[in-house]
Amino acid sequence: MKQFSHLDAKGKASMVDVSAKPETLREAVAKGSILMGKETLRAIRDKKVPKGDVLTVAKIAGVMAAKETPHLIPLCHSILLSNVDLTFKINARASKIEIESQVRTIGRTGAEMEALTAVAVAALAIYDMCKAVDKEMTIGEIRLISKKGGRSGTYQRAQ
Repeated sequence: MKQFSHLDAKGKASMVDVSAKPETLREAVAKGSILMGKETLRAIRDKKVPKGDVLTVAKIAGVMAAKETPHLIPLCHSILLSNVDLTFKINARASKIEIESQVRTIGRTGAEMEALTAVAVAALAIYDMCKAVDKEMTIGEIRLISKKGGRSGTYQRAQ
């Protein structure tokens, strides 16, 4: 069984020392979704939400969140992000918006937490902008899809 990297020899929480690791290109992709009523989805698609362009605001929120990840997640390293991008797919049949983030960096530790945080906060921004008309929206399915780089190599989630 693999050991948790954020525990010291006594089982106490500890930041992982990455100073001896080489810098490599790191990439991470995460996905999630927000389920909502059909009217809400239509208003977002047609840019009829009174607060503004929901998906543009959600994209900016996701990028900002990725940049702030070490301030939100204890023991998460600050990393220099090379790129953060978010895409949104409107799934009318399921009445949801599918969110994907892609994060790149050159560093000593991965960008998985930044990718996951970007998706979560983008979904929260959508919720915030639409909550006046749809309080039953559901955020979920947030997961790591892939990561590249570093000692552990490539990870690809099984579909």
